[in-house]
Amino acid sequence: MGLKDDLTGEVSQIFREAWTSRKGQVVPSPDKLRLGNDRVELDATVLYADMARSTHLVDNYSPEFAAEIYKAFLTCSARIIKKRNGVITAYDGDRIMAVYIGDYKRTNAVKTALNINYAMVEIIRPALKVQYPSKDFVPSHGVGIDSSTINVSRVGVRNDNDLVWIGRAGNHAAKLSDLRDGSYRSWISDSVYDRMADEGKISGDGRNMWEERCWKAMGNRRIYRSSWKWSF
Repeated sequence: MGLKDDLTGEVSQIFREAWTSRKGQVVPSPDKLRLGNDRVELDATVLYADMARSTHLVDNYSPEFAAEIYKAFLTCSARIIKKRNGVITAYDGDRIMAVYIGDYKRTNAVKTALNINYAMVEIIRPALKVQYPSKDFVPSHGVGIDSSTINVSRVGVRNDNDLVWIGRAGNHAAKLSDLRDGSYRSWISDSVYDRMADEGKISGDGRNMWEERCWKAMGNRRIYRSSWKWSF
């Protein structure tokens, strides 16, 4: 049998096979799911952190310089995510995805976003300027966060597979991370804002750190943006 016959049989099985499903209390690893139609359902908050202007970076600067900026951003983001009890689920070029679960998931994710903004402004940019004073590139980023029920499945082939995250939160968080508007680098959905703790909303001097906006591209959904930084 050739590849066409193999794929025809496998695709037919995917559409024909009944699903097994269960509620999850932890973010699963790939070995906890079958390659067949098996899924875990989670009530989760998803965060995407994405570098801005990465195409300009790789098109106009040396590979070594671009790689150092990628590494600095992803290292800071990963360390902060883990510190805030997030689980890193994917790296994709200049982007990192994390999932948060539990009663404090929205607030943890929001604090992560504001911590990442602090790291970019107060750590990465100053260190870059010290090492490369003649370079004019100023790194920036975006973070998007949404909450919803998501379904986790295992995809791929034997010995070469990973998890796929199916649900609104993953899709909308990724799109939110692509929004660019001046110094506003953190974007969250109404599902996050409405149910996070006040400590993620209100500053120490009583100001709301978030501004409401209308997301016309997504059916006029209510979203919020912030330019605030949260130090460690």
